[in-house]
Amino acid sequence: MPSGKRGRVAHGTPVLTAARQLGVDLDSVCGGRGICSRCQVEPGAGSFPKLGVTVASDALSEFNAVERRYDEKRGLAPGRRLGCQAKVEGDVVIDVPPESQVHRQVVRKAASGKPIVMDPATRLYFVAVDEPDMDHPSGDLERLRTALAAEWDLHDLDIPLVLLRKLQPVLRQGDWQVTVAVNHDENRIAALWPGLRTDAPLGLAIDLGSTTIAAHLCDLGTGEVRASGGVMNPQIRFGEDLMSRVSYSMMNAGGDVEMTRVVRQAIDRLATELATEAGVAAADIVEAVIVGNPVMHHLLLGVDPVELGQAPFALATADTVRLAAPELDLVALAPGARIYILPCIAGHVGADAAAVALAEAPDQAELLTLVVDVGTNAEILLGNRDRLLACSSPTGPAFEGAQISAGQRAAPGAIERVQIDPETKTPRFRVIGSDLWSDEAGFDEAVGEAGITGICGSGIIEAVAEMRMAGILDRSGLIGSAAQVGTDRCESSGRTHAYRLWADASGERRILVTQNDIRAIQLAKSALYAGARLLMDELGVDHVDRVTLAGAFGAHISPRHAMVLGMIPDAELSAVVSAGNAAGHGARMALCSRASRRHIEGLVRRIEKVETAVAPRFQEHFVAANAIPHATDPFPHLGALPEPSFNTAGEGRKRRRR
Repeated sequence: MPSGKRGRVAHGTPVLTAARQLGVDLDSVCGGRGICSRCQVEPGAGSFPKLGVTVASDALSEFNAVERRYDEKRGLAPGRRLGCQAKVEGDVVIDVPPESQVHRQVVRKAASGKPIVMDPATRLYFVAVDEPDMDHPSGDLERLRTALAAEWDLHDLDIPLVLLRKLQPVLRQGDWQVTVAVNHDENRIAALWPGLRTDAPLGLAIDLGSTTIAAHLCDLGTGEVRASGGVMNPQIRFGEDLMSRVSYSMMNAGGDVEMTRVVRQAIDRLATELATEAGVAAADIVEAVIVGNPVMHHLLLGVDPVELGQAPFALATADTVRLAAPELDLVALAPGARIYILPCIAGHVGADAAAVALAEAPDQAELLTLVVDVGTNAEILLGNRDRLLACSSPTGPAFEGAQISAGQRAAPGAIERVQIDPETKTPRFRVIGSDLWSDEAGFDEAVGEAGITGICGSGIIEAVAEMRMAGILDRSGLIGSAAQVGTDRCESSGRTHAYRLWADASGERRILVTQNDIRAIQLAKSALYAGARLLMDELGVDHVDRVTLAGAFGAHISPRHAMVLGMIPDAELSAVVSAGNAAGHGARMALCSRASRRHIEGLVRRIEKVETAVAPRFQEHFVAANAIPHATDPFPHLGALPEPSFNTAGEGRKRRRR
């Protein structure tokens, strides 16, 4: 149990052997020596009428010396036995606890909530290798392969040169006992440790975004995320959006080489930082899965993205890429670590979109589902189990806090939530690092000395939506004057106005939402909405049943704010959900499950790509979507919004004429 598999075995067969004969999921690293504890089981007792089995007290052999020694040194829970030592001597029911299952399920509450069935590509194997013998001469590698074949049925394993150089010292240091990490995806040895290693190897799931690089350090035995973190993509200094980086490569000889170098260095540093945070060695990271849009994908590989800057937007390769870590200059990882890069879909819909499809599984849904991964380059999926379409839209970095006057990345001190009283036009907000709103007692103490430092992507989205709902912003996106709106928070700023969200006691430090900020958000959300409408046109539909907001800040935006802004088509508010960093979750799925890799490798070939750059109606949809929420499309689920107009009369108009 819980697999429910049953069978007959010879009297005296170890439980571990019986499990393997029956194809039951029972883990073991030490090869049955009673020292790794992975094969712990819980034998039943008494009558099991539904199974037709009665278990006698002597159904298993008695506790032996190996189990007693293990219990004394490390402790066995009451009723537990070691499967490699306990022998079957009668009818018995064996329960395999979750921690002893190879393919155990791990549920990530912060991600999609979908369980990951653990089946990592890289697993550990402990073997004892015969010592050299002059009468039977053979190499250390050949004897290691012989031991792995005899004890674990592993054949024809390849070994990289960097590990071959370490093999002889490792074998002798471990007194001819060694733990081997084998990557089953490539049938290749990925790491070696002298003696028995009981700690599971580590893997890295990386979402390589245009603006930020996010990574999760995962235990490949349990799927546990040991540490998570992110850094700004250093390529930003070469261009904030994808096309500007392609242009930089076109106009500067060696520009692509420079961008490749800095992003690889950033990933390597991030791996070291996460390992330090988790209290482990970065050299224990034996595998990494990387997802990213096509430009990031190509620059990581060292491929000049020039062809992605012009029609027909040809990829150098859309297939899965498998590499050694040193090939990407990732020297912090284990020397034999393997890199798995998910396949791209087509054109500018890359491996990050494939990871989102893997995490959110719209191809398995009955309802028509729209999945929007919001970022500098937004990837959009629309469909269900019958048909699935994809496109990308160049939203730019505004949603991530860039191109915003007081914008910053999500970090302590950044405004992330905003509410504006529609009567008084007074704002209240929350900052990252505090659960208090700005008008609650203790807020100043909670934010600490750093105080309020700026506004991140989720904050600016909510601020603009709240300004629209409070009548500070009209449908065209124009901010009204103090006289028009009725608050001195609307300040004159040249020929336009800005809304004062916050100012310190001295008035020297202020966070404003300017007219240019509004325009940046309008351009970004218009591209996003236009892409979604193109996919809806392709399917011949006017509405969707379900909307999933993914991306670094998707989990922090309320459905109502997203819809007021016009980021997404109208839908039932209850049908709009947030998935957080779905691309990162998809990368973790691929890291922890070989089945997930096989699934996405097949799915990307069935997804239909719609190219926004050449679609005749994209510009039409884009222009109409500039209005907030939209110039023509109805949004019945929003209800009535204020409809001021600050462009036709009043003080604001006179000031601009002067």
